[in-house]
Amino acid sequence: MVTVAPADFHTVSPVDLIRHIAQGQGEFLLFALTPPSLATDRERAQEIADATAARLRPLGLDGLILYDIHDEAERNPAERPFPFMPTLDPADYLANHLENWPTPVIVYRAVGKYAPEDLRSWFSAQDPARLMTVLVGAASRGAKARTSLAGAQALRREANPTLSLGGVAIPERHSRRDDEHLRLLAKQDAGCRFFVTQVVYDINAAKNLVSDYHYECKARGMSQAPFVFTFSVCGSMKTLDFLRWLGVDVPRWIENDLKHAADPLEASYQQAFTTATELMAYCRTLGVPFGINVESVSIRRVEIEASVRLAGQLRRQLVR
Repeated sequence: MVTVAPADFHTVSPVDLIRHIAQGQGEFLLFALTPPSLATDRERAQEIADATAARLRPLGLDGLILYDIHDEAERNPAERPFPFMPTLDPADYLANHLENWPTPVIVYRAVGKYAPEDLRSWFSAQDPARLMTVLVGAASRGAKARTSLAGAQALRREANPTLSLGGVAIPERHSRRDDEHLRLLAKQDAGCRFFVTQVVYDINAAKNLVSDYHYECKARGMSQAPFVFTFSVCGSMKTLDFLRWLGVDVPRWIENDLKHAADPLEASYQQAFTTATELMAYCRTLGVPFGINVESVSIRRVEIEASVRLAGQLRRQLVR
């Protein structure tokens, strides 16, 4: 069993994340959160935020990610393993409950949910020294969107061009189409300075994307933006089914190992740690800047605690 020694993680000072990304540098650690459900009252939301901050502060994180959850039923007609529950707006959750968080925060915006004037207003109000954003387009081409991804990117350039912009990278899509690296370069041309992946289970898909992106940048004489690789733990087959529903490719050997493990959560922890360290080593070999993002896709306490433990262990692998 991998354990985290009772050391003070914050003895290693966090990097200046926004400056790091602006300079195309890597070796940083993030943790991703989903805000509480929309039905959560203000007092309870503050209790959750305080407990979360207390749990994460000892890690010495370089930044925080707040996801913007939207229903993706248009992308996947199969029954959702967990029912969709609207959550508090991540920007409001940050402003009202996590305003004292000490490091920069990356706020996701599912742009199809918002009218252009609302996005423009939000962009204009943000402090580029405190906040970054990742813009996410519609889940499918047929989905109705109030604002397109290209439209939102243009609004950011007009309203607050110094606000650091990130995009989503999907290794699984690269496995199917072999063009995800070109999508990333187009996003880079549109202003993206970093890319965040969905949860990585298929290391070969991630390596293929990194490799193709690296050599295409080299061929074009372009600088490389940092990849932020997302990892998590999975403590049940239902959570694994949910990851698949979201579009994450889980290799059959991993599914078999988790299905037959005496402790699926610990087996998942070991797999995530091994995958992350191998991917970090590969990026260093190529000279591709990278960051690590750890999230919990479950609300189960044991899975959340295992994700925090994973983040602490991966922090030790970063080279500062």
